[in-house]
This record gives sequence, structure tokens and C-alpha cells, in this order.
Amino acid sequence: MNPFLQDVAKDLVAKFGENLQNCAIVFNNKRPTAYLQKHLADIYQKPFWSPSFYTVSEFFAEATSLKIADHYTQFFTLYDCYIQLLKNEGIEKLPSIAKFHNIARIILGDFSQIDNDLVDANRLFTELEDIAVINQQFDFLTAEQKAFLSQFWESYSEGKFKKQQELFIRMWHRMPLLYNEFHQQLKTKDFITMARLYKNIGEGTNEIDFTAKYTGKKLVFIGFNALSKAEAKAFKRWQDEDKAIFYFDTDSYYLEDEMQESGLFLRRNLKQIGLINQLLNETSFIKTSTRAVNVFKVQGQTAQAKIVTELLAKEKELILNNQAITSTAIILADESLLIPLMQTIPSTIEDKKVDVNITMGFGLANSSLYGLTDLWLTVQSELSAKKTIKYQTAEAFLSHPLTGISEIMRPKIIDALIKEQLAEVPYQRLTRQGGLLAKFFEPIDSTANTVTILNELLDYVLHRELASKSLKKIDAELFGKTIQELNRLQDTLQHHIDKYNKEIELSFVLSLIQKSLAEIAVPLEGDPLSGIQIMGLLESRNLNFDRVIILGLNEGIVPQASTSTTFIPDSLRRVYGLPVLENQDAISAYMFYRLIQRAQNLDFVYNSLTDESNSGEPSRFIKQLEYESGFNFNHQELQLAVKTELKREEVVLKSEKVQEVLNKYLSGQKYLSASALTTYISNPIDFFYKYVAGIEEPKEVEETVEAYKVGLILHYAMEQFYEQLRIISPEITVERIKDKRKDIPELIIEGFADSLYGDKKEPKEIRLTHVKRLAKTIKLNGMEKIVFAIVNEYISIILKQDTEDAPFTLIGLEQKGNVEFSFEANGKNQHIKLYGIIDRVDLKNGGYRIVDYKTGGDKLKYSSIEECFDTDCGNINKALIQTLFYTYVYEQISKNENVEPNLYVVKSMSKDGIHFTGKGGLLRNEFLASEKQAFLNALRTKLKELFDYSIPFRASQNSGNYVYSIYTTLFGR
Repeated sequence: MNPFLQDVAKDLVAKFGENLQNCAIVFNNKRPTAYLQKHLADIYQKPFWSPSFYTVSEFFAEATSLKIADHYTQFFTLYDCYIQLLKNEGIEKLPSIAKFHNIARIILGDFSQIDNDLVDANRLFTELEDIAVINQQFDFLTAEQKAFLSQFWESYSEGKFKKQQELFIRMWHRMPLLYNEFHQQLKTKDFITMARLYKNIGEGTNEIDFTAKYTGKKLVFIGFNALSKAEAKAFKRWQDEDKAIFYFDTDSYYLEDEMQESGLFLRRNLKQIGLINQLLNETSFIKTSTRAVNVFKVQGQTAQAKIVTELLAKEKELILNNQAITSTAIILADESLLIPLMQTIPSTIEDKKVDVNITMGFGLANSSLYGLTDLWLTVQSELSAKKTIKYQTAEAFLSHPLTGISEIMRPKIIDALIKEQLAEVPYQRLTRQGGLLAKFFEPIDSTANTVTILNELLDYVLHRELASKSLKKIDAELFGKTIQELNRLQDTLQHHIDKYNKEIELSFVLSLIQKSLAEIAVPLEGDPLSGIQIMGLLESRNLNFDRVIILGLNEGIVPQASTSTTFIPDSLRRVYGLPVLENQDAISAYMFYRLIQRAQNLDFVYNSLTDESNSGEPSRFIKQLEYESGFNFNHQELQLAVKTELKREEVVLKSEKVQEVLNKYLSGQKYLSASALTTYISNPIDFFYKYVAGIEEPKEVEETVEAYKVGLILHYAMEQFYEQLRIISPEITVERIKDKRKDIPELIIEGFADSLYGDKKEPKEIRLTHVKRLAKTIKLNGMEKIVFAIVNEYISIILKQDTEDAPFTLIGLEQKGNVEFSFEANGKNQHIKLYGIIDRVDLKNGGYRIVDYKTGGDKLKYSSIEECFDTDCGNINKALIQTLFYTYVYEQISKNENVEPNLYVVKSMSKDGIHFTGKGGLLRNEFLASEKQAFLNALRTKLKELFDYSIPFRASQNSGNYVYSIYTTLFGR
């Protein structure tokens, strides 16, 4: 079947012959022009004078000598009018220009719709609370419309006003005055909005009779569907004046069926308005032949793009046979799929070029240039609040491809910031590096210079990229378009910036820049008449293809699930015939049905994954078409094979290099800590990666104290709590604990400062002074307040226990010590130094106690010492091993063999106590003595295994022992 524009071309040639050059052909977008020109050329088969081609907005613009006001001009004019209106009302507290900007977008949108649909703004915004007034003044309304109007005003009846309702009513009352003054001010400046121009043309009050020369039906409108009332009125008048003819792309399948929403506007155009279609309305292309429709259910956005390669099998054959692809289109219902699709379609197939034409253009928002610009806006926003930059912002700049930071310089700067743990970086630290950093991080000195400074910055980057010859053509075009748009914005701002002086906030200008640049796009190369065509649904209007692949055909996308924000409620929109959600659905339905009605091969792809932006459901148009069309639907679910690495038994042999590291433990160059020991017991291969290979997680600057640092803060606060008591006297009593309790909040804040900024390499006294100074500047955020409350509660639990145990004598706090330990390995006696940092040692009733604080889920119960040292066992009690380890170290240092291990598990100590419990009962007295010996025996056995160079490092057979390991990907688990 012929494409719609081919049928139009044939009819135009038949009607006008050689006189077609005198006609004006109007489309709703530019895309169809090339197609119609091709069809006309195919028919004429010789050179001919082309008619004039317009988009409808271009054509209507000829009706006035006024300039069409852009968004900036409209906004500033509206702001001036609104402020003057408030002043006239005697309101002293006026909204800032930044706060008004978002409201202005809504107001301007409403004003446009009012004009486009020829609504009387004064009548729309009139306060109508009396049903009698409605019946008298609005006798032209239907009963249903009057019901809508009554329903709206009932909620605002006198005596029921709430604060939000009052604010709405005030705004509602201002609207007619604002509307009229806005248009008057624009006209005074020789400007007009496009919507107001539509209104003038619809009512026949436009200043220039721009259609006078088109008598004899020389004005040709092609492919229109949803018409505003202004368009409909003008079109009907021109038809009656014998100036205009119309070509509607229809199908009786949905045109004659009143239940079909896709034919809603065409039925209005043809039957209510009375426009005449020059083509037949009775034809049904959908019912002409039965077609096969493939529906693909895939999981994820990227998967939709990936499947296209498989769907283009026929096109690949044409390319390999040196045949042109002339009628294949990939329609992106979800336009965010453009980048994944571009990355998926190959540029060549067996050295033969794949021709692709992208109608949508490439958006600046998808480019690294936009990322750099957006980053600069973020930097200036942060600098305006406080003269520092967040570390993450600085890191993003250093990692950006357009900054030109060398691979040598980048890690040096990042390492320096991490070392100092600068969550907030003074901007001078970056600007003193010179070059782009000096330009990028310099605070703006004046709001008026904002756009100019950004323009100079981008110009600097552009010239550097040109000098390095690394600039791609698409990036060069984006740079050009961006700089052009910034110049236009600066010109507009300059007219208003002096008038408002300091009233224009920097945040507003930054927001204006961001919104302006987000809409920039540049065209991509391609032939619109051949090759694979990629476009959005809007761009597909008037065009037909034999092969149509639609991606992103999900409910909520086609049709869209939301409408634009408005001050005009739905009930009033229905009264005055303004667009409502059903209109949007009907437009989407028409674009969908019109696209498929002449296509022979149809493939629909939708994303079945549900997330915050996707319903996971196919568009209802798919189900509707399947139910009533008679097409043969073939549903397929694309199951992407998820390949995981096979579990392998990863072992690391103790090579000479590994032995060199292990020998440092035996020679006393390295100490074995309690945590290193428990790491080896739980998962030996973790010990290799961490303590032998030295592989650690990348260090980062942390802007906030997260929940995992609860233990660090608690240890700091408890150490300082008892250290300050011990300086006065090591004898701890109930009274002294209670009296000191008031200092805990301050100590916790110091703990925050220590966890964020404390340098463990500094001498203790210097570090504590630094921490106490920084603690005075800390302001806790939401998460940190929660952490503060948790630590405070944990300390209360510890002090409750200590109050019950008091009096006792403090012996040591955070006491470090190392002792030599002998064992046999590789057939000879070996020595290693055991190293520990003991939270607390105290003396009570003549007995020494080791006290270890734990904020995690540690348990006091254990089965046996032997099981605790069994790598493949699931009953390893790390806390027991560590506490006995500390006990042994302290006993060797103090020459006291009767030290008792206590564990303060703050989450459960109120219920479970502080003593370990094994099969022999509480770990105290004689049972403790025997378990200490069992511990030493098990330790010697485990160390013999560690330093036996014939036994490799391997993963535990119990996966629970490495569930939190950071090395699982390295050892295949």
C-alpha cells in the first residue's frame, strides 16, 4: 500500500499540475517535507518549481510584524506585571525572582492554552459561587458543564476557606488582570506570544492578511490531527473562503468507531468542524490485510536496545547484498533509549557501512560537555553557600574527561585530599593549581557576570580541545550550540539585570542556565530518505514505513501517565474545552495507529522490569490492537542468559615472594594482631589478600559519619571518659561515674570529629587537641543525629554495668602491647610477636579484668576452643579469640596469670551479662584456666599451619565465614 504522502503527492499533481509552485504546503513539523518533495519528483520525472513549505508555526508567524517572544522575554515581562500587581494590592512582601520562576512556567502554560483554545480569560477566572449566576451568565453551557463548574466552586465557598484555598483564590483573582497586562506589556515592546498570535488568527484580528494570495485552494494543510480551537476556526474560515484544502491521514477502522480514542480529533475535524479531507475517509488500511505482530518482553532498558540487532536480520542481508534500506524505522517511544541504541547498532557489517539517520538529534544533556557545565553550576551553587567545595564535587571535576587533568596529576590531588580527609575543600586549594582549575573554582563576583564567565570557561575548554585535535565533530557542534544559547541568554538577561540590581539571586541564574542548556540538541548526519530511520513518535507524524520497530512501548509512556502542571482544575478545563488527560491519550493513540496502519512488519518491544519510572506493563494499545484487529500476535520473552563465574577452588601457593612477607612476621619486622589472626582462622585466603598482598579497599573522603562508625565513636568517648577520670584518680566510684556522665555528649561529638578528621599517625596529644578544636565546629545532620543517639544509649548501658561493678581501679586504657610467642613450624622452633590494643584493663576485688567493647552482633556463647579455630566450621567466635588473645598479651606484659576476659556486647549485655559461656559454664576461675591452655595449644597449631609453606592459602568451606569479605570476586565466590 502507498505511503500517505505519496497519495497526497499524486492528488496535488492531479489538482494543480504545473501550477503547484503557487501553493503553500503546511505541515505540523519539518520532517515530512523531504518525503513529499521526493514523491513529487518521482511523479513529475523532470525539474519543477517547488511550492513553499512551512511548519504551521512558521506560516502563522507571517501574520504579524511583531517579534515572537521567547521564554526569557515572556518570563521577565510576566514578573514585572506580577510585582506591579502585588504593589497595587498593597502587598509589601514580594516574591523573589527565583521563587516566581517555577510559578511563572505554570502561568505561561495556562495563558498559552487559554489563547490557543480561544477561551475568555476574564470569564474563566471569574469567581462563580452562586448556581443562579452560573445559570444566568453561562446559559450556553450544557448541564454536564454546569455541574462541573458548580462542583469546582463548591469547594471554595465562603466560610470554608483554608490557608491553601485562600492563596489559590487570591492567585485566581489576580489572573485576569495579570493576563491582560502581560499581553499589553509585550505588545508595547513589539512582542507577541505564539499562542496569542494563534488567537488573533483564529478570530481574524491579525494585522497582516497573509493568506490573501492563496485564493483558489492554494493553501494546503497536510497530516494534522488535534487542532486547537484557534487553528480549527482559522482552517474552517479559509476553507469557506476557498483558500485552503486539507489532507488528513485517516483509517475508517478507528474513524468510524466512536469507541476508538485514536479517531477522536479526526471525527471532530471532519464531522463537527466540517473540514473536508481531499482523500477518501472510507478506506481501512488496517483491515486490508492480516499482519504478523511480534511483541518482545525484555528485562531492562538496555536490553530493549540490544534486541534491535537481532530484529534487523533482514536489513543486514540487504546491506551484505549491496541493496539500500529504504523503509525501516525504529521508533523510540521512550526517547531515553537513544544512547543505548546508538551504542548497539553497528557502524559496519563485514566492512560495509550501515546507513543510519537519527531524526531526534543528539541532546546536549547526553554529552560530557553538559556534564562539565552542570558540574560548574554545582560548584558555583556550593561556593555561594560557603566558600568550600564538597569533596565529591572536586573528585567529579578531576575525573571528568574534558578537564584535561593529566593521569599523573589527578591521583596526586585526590590522594592529598583523601589524606587530609577534606570533606569540604577550600576553593583556594584548587584554584592555586592554575589552568582550568583556577577558572572553574573561582567564585562568581557578580550575578550579572555569571553567563559570561561560563561562556569564557567553555571557550577556554573548546580551544584547548581544538589544539589537542581531540574534538569530535558532534562535540564541536554541541560547543557551538551551547555558546550560542549562552550568548542569547546573556543578551536577554542584560536587559533586565540592571533594572533588578541585586534582586536577581545567583541560584535563579544558575537554574535558568541549566534549564536552557538541557533543551539543546544538534542533528546527526544521515539521509532522511534511505537507511535505518531512528525517531521519536512525534517525528513519525505523516511518515510511513514498511518495517516498524517500536521500543519502549510501555504503559505510562504510550500513552503518558501525566499531564503538565496547571492552575486550571480539571473540572474547569472540561467546561471550557481545554486539554485534559483523555485528549493526551487520544493524541498518543492516533500517532500509534497511524504509524502501523500502512506498515507490513511490526515489532513492539517493552521493558518488563518495574521501577520508579516504569510500570513494567506493555502499553494498553498493544492489548487493544491484539483484541480487536485480527492481526496475528506472536509474544516472545527475551531471557538474557545470566552467566556467572563457576565456583572454583582458588588457592594461593606460598611462593618465594609470599614466604618473604611471612618471614617478616617470624623475624619480628611485622606483628600479628588479633584481627589478623581471626581473619586467617575464618578465611585464610582473606589473610593472604589483606596482610600478605596488601590489597585494601580504595580510601575515600567521607562527608558524614555513617552507622558503621558507631564502634569507633563509642571507643573514643569511653577512652576519654575514663582517661579524664584516671588523670585525677584511678579509683572509680559510683559517684564519680554519675558526676562525669554529663560530659558524655561532648565526648561523643569529639568522637565524630575524630572519626572524620582524626589522623592516627599524629602524636596522641596533638591529635586530641586537633579533634577538640574541630568538635566545636561540627553540626550533625539527620543520620549523624541517629548515630549520636545510638552511641549515647550504648554508653548508658556500659556505664550502668560499670556502676554496678564500682568501685574498681583503672589500670590501662587503649593499652598497646606486644609479646613474643613460640611455636613449631617447618620442623623448627619459630617466634612471632603478638600485638594487641586492649580497650580497658581494671582491677576489682584483687582480680584483673580485660574489658573489650563490641557494638556488633557478637555472642558470648561458644561451643569449644577447637571449633573456634576450625576454618571450615560455622561456630567460630571471633570475639572470644580476640579477647583471649588480649588476655594472653596482657598476662605476659603484667606477669599476672589470673586475668579475666570480659566482653561488653552493648546490644545484649543487659540480658546476657559480660562473661563468655562454654560447655563448662562461665569462663571464669578453673574453667578459664583450662580454656586459656586450650587457646594456646590451638593458637600454636594454627600458626604452624599458617607458616607451613607447603600448605596454600585457600577459602573456607563454610561460606558464612566470608559473607562480608571484600575479596570474594578475587577467589571466585
